[in-house]
Amino acid sequence: MAEVDFERRLERLFGDARELHDAQAFAAGVERRLDRNWAVRRMLIGAAGLAGGVVGASQLIMSNFFERVGMASTGSSRLLETGAAQVARVDWLAGLPGGWGVAWMAGGLAVLAMGFVLNRVIEEF
Repeated sequence: MAEVDFERRLERLFGDARELHDAQAFAAGVERRLDRNWAVRRMLIGAAGLAGGVVGASQLIMSNFFERVGMASTGSSRLLETGAAQVARVDWLAGLPGGWGVAWMAGGLAVLAMGFVLNRVIEEF
């Protein structure tokens, strides 16, 4: 029980903290130091980002990344073409009112819903 009383008293003391006589001068000094050389900081950060981008791009080029992606996409595109040809042969949507239009509408709505979800996630963070 004494711990709860101590915590309440401690919170009250921190809530009633008095302002020091040099608080405004201290805040002005901190703001001056933060504002000083801001252009130099921006240039350093930009230069570091540019150097990182150059290093990353050179690593991608040197590792034959683009050739590997091309080879992988060739195999997967062949697989997708085969699957699309099989789906085209099966006319299972012909019995639905609207036929393929229903499938395209459902797909479009699904993409729209994913866009809304992505927008919501981005706004949360």
